[in-house]
Amino acid sequence: MSSENGPGDGEGAQAPPEQLALIRESVRKAKEPRAKPRTWRGAALAEHLPVARVLVDKGVLHLDRYFDYAVPAELDADAQPGVRVRVRFGAGRHRVREGRREGGGLIDGYLVERRADSDYSGPLAALAQVVSPEPVLSAELLGLARAVADRYAGSVADVLQLAVPPRSARAERRPSPEPLPPPPAPDPGSWARYEQGSAFVESLAAGGAPRAVWNALPGPLWCEELARAVAATLASGRGALVVVPDGRAAARVDAALTALLGEGRHALLTAETGPEKRYAQWLAVRRGAVRAVVGTRAAMFAPVADLGLVAVWDDGDDSHSEQHAPQPHARDVLLLRAALDKCGFLLGGWSCTVEAAQLVESGWARPLVAGREQVRRAAPLVRTVGDEDLARDEAARAARLPTLAWQVVRDGLRHGPVLVQVPRRGYVPRMACANCRAPARCRHCAGPLQGQDAGTLRCGWCGREEGAWHCPECGGFRLRAQVVGARRTAEELGRAFPAVPVRTSGREHVLDTVPDAPALVVSTPGAEPVAEGGYAAALLLDGWAMLGRPDLRAGEDALRRWIAAGALVRPQGERGTVVVVAEPTLRPVQALVRWDPVGHALRELAERAELGFPPVSRMAAVSGPPESVADFLHAVELPSDAEVLGPVPLAVTPPGRPRRSGTPPPGEHWDRALIRVPPGSGTALATALKAARAARTARGTGEAVWVRIDPPDIG
Repeated sequence: MSSENGPGDGEGAQAPPEQLALIRESVRKAKEPRAKPRTWRGAALAEHLPVARVLVDKGVLHLDRYFDYAVPAELDADAQPGVRVRVRFGAGRHRVREGRREGGGLIDGYLVERRADSDYSGPLAALAQVVSPEPVLSAELLGLARAVADRYAGSVADVLQLAVPPRSARAERRPSPEPLPPPPAPDPGSWARYEQGSAFVESLAAGGAPRAVWNALPGPLWCEELARAVAATLASGRGALVVVPDGRAAARVDAALTALLGEGRHALLTAETGPEKRYAQWLAVRRGAVRAVVGTRAAMFAPVADLGLVAVWDDGDDSHSEQHAPQPHARDVLLLRAALDKCGFLLGGWSCTVEAAQLVESGWARPLVAGREQVRRAAPLVRTVGDEDLARDEAARAARLPTLAWQVVRDGLRHGPVLVQVPRRGYVPRMACANCRAPARCRHCAGPLQGQDAGTLRCGWCGREEGAWHCPECGGFRLRAQVVGARRTAEELGRAFPAVPVRTSGREHVLDTVPDAPALVVSTPGAEPVAEGGYAAALLLDGWAMLGRPDLRAGEDALRRWIAAGALVRPQGERGTVVVVAEPTLRPVQALVRWDPVGHALRELAERAELGFPPVSRMAAVSGPPESVADFLHAVELPSDAEVLGPVPLAVTPPGRPRRSGTPPPGEHWDRALIRVPPGSGTALATALKAARAARTARGTGEAVWVRIDPPDIG
């Protein structure tokens, strides 16, 4: 073991005797011949490359390195790079530091490489077991995992837990199908609707690596257009990977690919397929039997051979952000893959995020957009109902549906289904005093009171019923709904249109499609079913609830959800109409009226550049108990251009609510600090935070702190 510092850091400095002794010992060991690997029990070793370098499946930052083990002769044939193995790993600090002694528990790991000798001169523990001879960790996947871990200040083991699915022995025993020859290059099809769209597809078919941000036109053709981009990539003899937000979108792209190319040319990787089938599909990709993948978030690590295209649809959706450490985002992982594999990149959606606009503004990607006349023909008519309209509307004061919205619903039901988007699920999620508008709170825990179907009040935190509420501010006894949920909205619409069926789609039950028949479809954002032939009209209620969130992305997210709903409505030429209940002068509402998400994203990007907000700057969030956060900020060696904002108290997690990663346990008070660095210092920030966390974990002092790079919610 060598000393970290040299003898004497200053001019004429004299090293202490202890340090000189360590230096002499390290020099002596360096001159000694490197010891051959041996085990404590003297087991026979493999004759060729008897040392296995193993990455243990232990996501602890100070153990984020490789460990050497001896390869027994009986495991020589199966112990090949990339296979899963089991090794003994010491549980105590001494054993972890030595790292090779027999003893300790058996843990899983991956064999990274075979070597002739080891850097460690002592005896090596032997591999305990080769779990499966199937090589699941390629050098390319390991390099991607390392890049993701470095970017997000995490460990490679944590990334591999996201990248490699759990093993299924039955799936491994089944052979994968033989790979099919490349298909013929498809014609651009509806890609011709976009400026440079046909050239993008032709470049993929010719073996190029174009990079583009695609603002899709409203309607269902986006699935077919994605399928054509994948088919063009396969025609060039390369692989393609498409990541979508949810299983419904994956099923639509899967159906489009099957219709265009037939069976057997692509794999569908979603959680709905089940662990065994999903692992079998993943193995087919790993073995090279399938060259194209469509899937949800976890598919961003799919081991597609010879990548020619990576694509992500609707990158602003929360589903693309992984909640398990190190919490990568699918868009950023695919950007890393495009850089590492030098392949094409496509970021598409009906709306446009600020990150997508930055890719175009920086010149890294080119825009794929339609002309304004084409947009007007494809988009529905958008009308607004603001606060002044509601104040003059007698019907809106007495009921929840403004007169304009009621008329649009009535006219739309003559021609087909009508979509009603409500920002909250449930019945009446929030109640307030009808006189002074003060929020109604529980007398026991101060949680928010919610209205139930039976007319009773129940606390949203502790669950207690409230039978005799009165307002502590004004003494009033009457309540009003602050935000009305989807089920309550469906009930009100059912009374307003008694002869029309009302269907709901939300978290408990998400509809995939609805028939082309008159019906009211009440849905929460993101759960809107597709109507056959498109909706005749859409109502976007309670716009202030989404725009009023105290979040940097509130406007962008509201516009994205509105456009996603409006894209399911028939074009203006077919009398498709969207009514949004929100203040008409607000920027997101105006962008919806003009159907201009790109312009909205560019203006947001310009404002964030002036203020130094992401994505122009890089940011990290550090959260935990107040003392731990303060100690961590004191110990971390941040880049010289870093700026620390805070720490400030985090909101307390209510009792009974599911806890998300990086949030305080119910009842505990945590602090959060934001660390901001200018462009170019993001890597240095991640390195410093990772080193500080590793040192803190190795010492075992203080409570853990949570670190998240590029947090999606910064307030």
